Amino acid sequence: MGSGAAAFDAAASGYDAHFTHTTLGRWLREALRERLDFPPGARVLELGCGTGEDAVWLASRGVAVVATDASEAMLDVARGKAAAAGVEARVRWARVDLARDGLPEGPFDGACSSFGALNCLEDRRPLAQAMARAVRPGGRVVLSLMGPLCAWEIAWNLARLRPGVAFRRLRAGAPADVGGGRAVRVWYPSPRRLAAELGAAGFRLRGLAGLGVFLPPTELRALVDRRPRLFAWLRDRERRWAACWPWNRWGDHYVAVFKRAKPTTGAQEREDR
Repeated sequence: MGSGAAAFDAAASGYDAHFTHTTLGRWLREALRERLDFPPGARVLELGCGTGEDAVWLASRGVAVVATDASEAMLDVARGKAAAAGVEARVRWARVDLARDGLPEGPFDGACSSFGALNCLEDRRPLAQAMARAVRPGGRVVLSLMGPLCAWEIAWNLARLRPGVAFRRLRAGAPADVGGGRAVRVWYPSPRRLAAELGAAGFRLRGLAGLGVFLPPTELRALVDRRPRLFAWLRDRERRWAACWPWNRWGDHYVAVFKRAKPTTGAQEREDR
């Protein structure tokens, strides 16, 4: 099992083919982007940008992005995408290890993190405090993490008499595949725990939706290609119900939308909550 940046460096060249550009990967990212609704002109910090898919997408819509990642190889792929899309002027890339390094200087109008970058942190509270210093009051933060309970993964593996795999996410520091035969240690915080970690830094949870609830987890992506009509139907069901309880807690990932509280008192404070 690789460690952090080295594992992602090794996986960078094949990462998009393995995850991003599959049918399932495209569907999940389209669902995520419905919540990445930062307006043109906003300045947004991306935590763990990977190969730059969302940074380039945001920049193409007029958002100024400071995109960070611990892997220099991932950043190299991302820079190439920005150049091909003609958005280099709206993206600044920074090599940042979220477990050890400080964040780029704010203020930012918002922040985002896609598909599990924050799962690589055992404790997200120091990062939350750093985000509170970087994101302006009232700023919007959109975080997508892998949760501890994935209905598809549990059912699929229990049916194959593999309970250890079915409930692997309940183990702290479990290995996760990042492609290229590499794996890293990850942790699976519940939405409740994530809300508590960010809440202590002044962020309020404003929305929660599942990703990969009726659709299978990424390791079963080949199923989507075999039965496209069935999974297109399931995709429609997911888009309708993913933000409803309990489905917003049972996906391969969940998307949590936070707002940084403004420093108010009295009636205004109660209204902001």
